[in-house]
Amino acid sequence: MGIITHEDILLAGVVGAGGGGFPAHVKLSAHADIVIINAAECEPLLHKDKEILRHFSDEVLAGLATAMELTGASRAIIAVKEKYSDVIALLRDKLSANMSIAPLADVYPAGDEMILVYNVLGRVVPPGGLPLDVGAVVMNVETAFNVALSQDGPVTEKFLTVAGAVAEPVTLRVPLGISLGECVTAAGGPTVTDANYIVGGVMMGQLEDDLDAPVDKTTAGIIVLPSDHVVIRRQRRDWKQISRIARSACDQCNFCTELCPRYLLGHPVQPHLAMRSMGFNLLGEAAVLGASFCSECNLCSMYSCPEGLDPKAVYARKKAELAEKDEKWTDPSFNPRRPVLHLSDRQAPMARLMNRLNLTGFTNIGPLTKTTIATGKVRIKLKQHVGVACNPVVSIGQTVRVGDPVGDVPQSNGKPSLGAPVHASIAGRVTAVENDTVRIEKE
Repeated sequence: MGIITHEDILLAGVVGAGGGGFPAHVKLSAHADIVIINAAECEPLLHKDKEILRHFSDEVLAGLATAMELTGASRAIIAVKEKYSDVIALLRDKLSANMSIAPLADVYPAGDEMILVYNVLGRVVPPGGLPLDVGAVVMNVETAFNVALSQDGPVTEKFLTVAGAVAEPVTLRVPLGISLGECVTAAGGPTVTDANYIVGGVMMGQLEDDLDAPVDKTTAGIIVLPSDHVVIRRQRRDWKQISRIARSACDQCNFCTELCPRYLLGHPVQPHLAMRSMGFNLLGEAAVLGASFCSECNLCSMYSCPEGLDPKAVYARKKAELAEKDEKWTDPSFNPRRPVLHLSDRQAPMARLMNRLNLTGFTNIGPLTKTTIATGKVRIKLKQHVGVACNPVVSIGQTVRVGDPVGDVPQSNGKPSLGAPVHASIAGRVTAVENDTVRIEKE
């Protein structure tokens, strides 16, 4: 195998596999001092990054070495929770001289890029900025794995954890486009009759009521919970309920702000002021303008608020309103080198968060099934990444093999737009090209 290039990574369709979906060939075109592998995986019940490291450490380290070469980085750090001592020991025996391990506390949200960069490097990314602004590039474990294999073929598979109210919590290797329902079946099926499905994690994931919805390149997990679970009840609230309760019950205790990770970094994120604004017309106030920089980690709503209110939903609403009005926060006085106060003491311990979310009754494991789960049909999304949707390059009735392109990035001014191509994950016949997906069925 030759030296992996940006073109190889583009053609393979590698994007951020941890949930962000940013095209990897673009990220690795930047110059950085250091590359950080984000193996924090701080969402409760998820295990896929740890399992990839345990079973495919050589591939992840090869992808990391490629990222260093492409960005010109002189150092690399793998940030992983210190409780996974076996994984750390495995990696340490294989690291190059310019690679190291950063053991992380078992807290939430250790995997947030801004928090990770500060915990690992002591550098504060400015509001609205990127890790690159302080000389770092951050990659997910699975992204590094896919980079390493980019010359062997395109991304056609996904690792994800299925957990919660299922018979056998597991980390699966599945073809892209497989249905959520098939993944849950592969985990032994739900153990409750009123199963609800959260795609992603319980803190930042989204409810999905369509079991035929397809897995894409950013799907990190599927969490199954019963209808009466506190997480599901919160997810089912509509905006009318959220806003009414916010106006009537918030006592401005400020806990949502005092425990906000971005606020503790010095960013202008103050959820209690967004809650206060519900009773007043304060959209243009500077403090509310800080909503643009909320990471929506949900710590304020799911952990901090003693009243069970939803500051995250309010901030997300404010963020959307600000974007619609094109209002932005600017503060030339911001100093990214000022001291970060209390951050280490105010991150949420995972055990306490699990207890707060009533998750301690579920088996908190996710052993990897290395054999790819078989399926007879897939729906390949034409947009599985940050950027523009791909244009379909196949037609109904066409026969495709695994790895054949089914969607390509459109051109803009003679150059590819921001995005990544998508490929067939099973061999078969194209039976539909509709609703921004390509359906393939085995013959």
